[in-house]
Amino acid sequence: MRFGHIAGDRMLDLVNTVAWRLGGRERIEHLRTFSDVVDWCVESDLISQEEAVALRDLAGRDDARAERERRQVIEARERAYAALFEDDPEAAAGLADMYRAAIAAADLARAGDRWQWRDRETDLRLPRDRIVRGLVALTQRDDLDRLHQCEDVKCGWVYLDTSPRRNRRWCNTKDCGDRNRARAYYARQKAKTPRP
Repeated sequence: MRFGHIAGDRMLDLVNTVAWRLGGRERIEHLRTFSDVVDWCVESDLISQEEAVALRDLAGRDDARAERERRQVIEARERAYAALFEDDPEAAAGLADMYRAAIAAADLARAGDRWQWRDRETDLRLPRDRIVRGLVALTQRDDLDRLHQCEDVKCGWVYLDTSPRRNRRWCNTKDCGDRNRARAYYARQKAKTPRP
């Protein structure tokens, strides 16, 4: 898999498609092309392999529109982040506007014992519409009191803290956790060292 899936919800994993979110100039965007968006959607079971082939073909015929769609996916991602982690009402309103457009392009249809949105056509907006519907569903979860952001000063990755004591501090204990524990250890050792 190309993308991290550590957050406990695939839409939070989308929020984490930015490395070093809080790192200023070190920030790295992982959704650099429309194809990256399609890859993320396939990994996250939002679109099928067949839909991915069709979307890549459409993108190859209209690079400019594919790029606009990529930017709108990033805009939706950032609105969700701002609404959930910065309590930004304008971001929430913008996401709601995107949601209204996303459901206007789909029908509510029965699938077995559930109801789900069924897109009317496969076009370049398909990933964005499914992502936006997923982001709004994320905002309606009943366990958002477990939302947490990695305590690394630059990381900024987010996740649902499902630990029994709700004391998870790092997005990944082998990455940010180890780095921060090592940093704290060296700071303690330096503090113990007498100055000449």
